[in-house]
Amino acid sequence: MDKTTLFHKVINLTTSMHQVTHELTKEVKSKAFSVTPVQYRIMELIAVQQPVTLSEICDCLDLSMPNASRELRKLKEKDLCEKVVAVDDKRKHIIRLSEKGQNMMNAAFQGIEAQFLERIQHVSEEDLAQIDFALDVLQSKVFYPAKPPQ
Repeated sequence: MDKTTLFHKVINLTTSMHQVTHELTKEVKSKAFSVTPVQYRIMELIAVQQPVTLSEICDCLDLSMPNASRELRKLKEKDLCEKVVAVDDKRKHIIRLSEKGQNMMNAAFQGIEAQFLERIQHVSEEDLAQIDFALDVLQSKVFYPAKPPQ
């Protein structure tokens, strides 16, 4: 296989993933969650990867340390996340969702899931199995492995 062609397919895939992510989340983000788009992205990252550090948030979302700190402070004030001292290193702080924040993200993910299920409603069982297999291969060979739930 030509690796340059494969690379261009990956670029097209990641662009499409950004577009679909935007379509699936725009309704959820605009509903009564009272957070900005940047705050939602932070909460979504925390929900999927928690616990995370401030540096991980900055790196993953391409935010400066001061901007990420300011947005996290606002989320803490809304009681949507919490910052705690890491058990293994007292100098390090980890960030996780509060119960209220977790409930908010659970509701957001339910809305996204409903839109996703609508999007794939006419996909055959055989195609769904192929999609599932392809996602597993991409996750294990190209993308970062998912963090185990904490």
